[in-house]
Amino acid sequence: MQGDKQVIAHLNDLLAGELTAIDQYFIHSRMYQNWGFSKLYERINHEVQDETSHADALIKRILFLEGTPDLSQREPLAVGASVPEMLKNDLAVEYKVVMALRKVIAYCESVRDYQTREILTVLLDDTEEDHAHWLEKQLGLIETVGLENYLQSQI
Repeated sequence: MQGDKQVIAHLNDLLAGELTAIDQYFIHSRMYQNWGFSKLYERINHEVQDETSHADALIKRILFLEGTPDLSQREPLAVGASVPEMLKNDLAVEYKVVMALRKVIAYCESVRDYQTREILTVLLDDTEEDHAHWLEKQLGLIETVGLENYLQSQI
């Protein structure tokens, strides 16, 4: 099925964001592991898998619409040097993805591509309700219990 060229372009832009998130989460998860924060490692490593499934859904949709997935594009990584910085940088990526998803969902609605919109709505729910919410909660915990207590709880 030949898809709307602009939808395909938007999906490739979203794909670049997901691939960037995979890379950033991957390096952060390995840093947590190296520092001995096994709970953070496990959670962020899980996020790598979630982001990979998001990228997979985008790739499948682009192919279905007879487009070519562009896996060569990435946005700059924001690798943190401390746990709070890493969490903040990951949250910034999630906020950017949320804004991009909303924009593309609106475009899909305008061109009546309801199937793509539905796929993106699932990704948006996962991004907002799981990824971003969890990161916000971690930063709130650091504020509430202090960094040292938070880090001790992640061992």
